[in-house]
Amino acid sequence: MKRLQMFAVICACVFLAGPVFAADTIKLGVAGAHSGDLASYGLPTLNAAKLVVNDYNAKGGVLGKKVEILAEDDVCKPEVAANVASKLVSEKANVVLGHICSGATKAALNVYKDAKVLTISPSATNVDLTKSGDYPNFFRTISPDDAQARLQVDFAINKLRVKRVAIIHDKGDYGKGLAEFAKGFFEQKGFVPVLFEGITPGAVDYTAIVQKVKFSGADAVLYGGYHPEAAKIVSGMKKKKMKTFFISDDGVRDDTFIKVAGKYAEGVYATGPIDTTKFPMAIAAIEQHKKAYGSEPGAFYLNAYAATICLLEAMNKAGSTDFAAVSKALRTNWFETPLGKISFDERGDAKGIGFAMYQVKNGKYVEVGK
Repeated sequence: MKRLQMFAVICACVFLAGPVFAADTIKLGVAGAHSGDLASYGLPTLNAAKLVVNDYNAKGGVLGKKVEILAEDDVCKPEVAANVASKLVSEKANVVLGHICSGATKAALNVYKDAKVLTISPSATNVDLTKSGDYPNFFRTISPDDAQARLQVDFAINKLRVKRVAIIHDKGDYGKGLAEFAKGFFEQKGFVPVLFEGITPGAVDYTAIVQKVKFSGADAVLYGGYHPEAAKIVSGMKKKKMKTFFISDDGVRDDTFIKVAGKYAEGVYATGPIDTTKFPMAIAAIEQHKKAYGSEPGAFYLNAYAATICLLEAMNKAGSTDFAAVSKALRTNWFETPLGKISFDERGDAKGIGFAMYQVKNGKYVEVGK
């Protein structure tokens, strides 16, 4: 009788504790900038992963196993990213959400490829990551830079009536790659840039490049890169009373840029993922973040939320964590996400998403064109 009573107590405790998981776990690596100047890109992704994983674990996990997050900070630096990738592989990560910056992503991908670890980035837009065919292990929930650059060029010519454009970039895989696409698209339309030049990231100021833009007579600057440098360049231009349009990318369409540039951010244009914040799943995901963290989500949060759902659901649909099976599931199924219903093409680019143009108005980014 005592044994039966003890068994009943144990069963009751297990029931109250929630889902029963297998001894091992599904390991989700989450790699990106979790500190430093670009943490405003990486931390929203980590937060999204935590929230989605908590939801899945509360409902029984994935394949009957609890999902465990392995978070690693690459500071958006390629040399650090490669080490992070090696660490996640050694820790037996089944799949990886990340990385965030294109240069860091490219540095990590060969490590994951050799280990047959599938990755999805919410923000790495460098074209070669998918279209080169070099990384069959890579997927993303954001459109590539050629689409972003084409929108920038079309907007500059058709909406802003730009005649003379200066193109500058940060020399990185992301910034330079985007700038080169933009240069090509301008030239296809008969507009030869009056300036095409790289800057050194992390400089104290960019007076020299601002002067070159001013003397070039450009009526617009197209910048490829991230918000720390963009904020300094824009501030320098505005302080010199330059009326030149400033057009940038999703590396600048971040509230941190507005906070750093202050009043000088007003009027700046930047491309970014199409606004889906009115979608029911997006509204719910944003409210979930506010409740958990007491703040607005930040850049690429919805892209990361979608990527996490896709990773976990693909394993469920595949009935396995096997690389080939999960890859096939991503390409042959459509997933309900805060970005809408998405799938992936043979290269790993998401189908059903795109870019829009935004402008800073009254201290906030507002969508002004697609």
